[in-house]
Amino acid sequence: MTTQARKQKGQARAEHRFHNPQGAEVKTRDEAFATQFDVSAEAVSTDCKLTLHNGQVTFGIEVKYNPNTYPHVVTGGQITSGICGAPWDITGGFVGDTIRLDAKRAGQGSCATTITIVGEYQNPPAYRGTYGFDGATSSFKHTTRYEC
Repeated sequence: MTTQARKQKGQARAEHRFHNPQGAEVKTRDEAFATQFDVSAEAVSTDCKLTLHNGQVTFGIEVKYNPNTYPHVVTGGQITSGICGAPWDITGGFVGDTIRLDAKRAGQGSCATTITIVGEYQNPPAYRGTYGFDGATSSFKHTTRYEC
């Protein structure tokens, strides 16, 4: 390594800057990776829209999930239309190479009290699988399109 190369390498180290997850410049690497206690709810949640098609019915689905996990852990959301007793509150699940959504009825009606949607990812972005009510997961076939 030449003297000039060593000087340039030393200058590059001196010019290194660190930033925390919020984008603010900090002095040390430790500060950049220190646990942040002022993280907002938006930092651990994002949302997407899905449309479940069964051939006879279409469900509008809004899913909230943690983008910092994979498969993405579902943290909430709603099935807003297309199913009796809508809306349905999404209580859990995951979105990744496969999908699972668990929901309970929040609306009025004499329909089932829970629904579970499962499927496998396919291209173009969609999930092909089945869903069922009150604990069943394979009563009806569906294709659920990913709209995010």
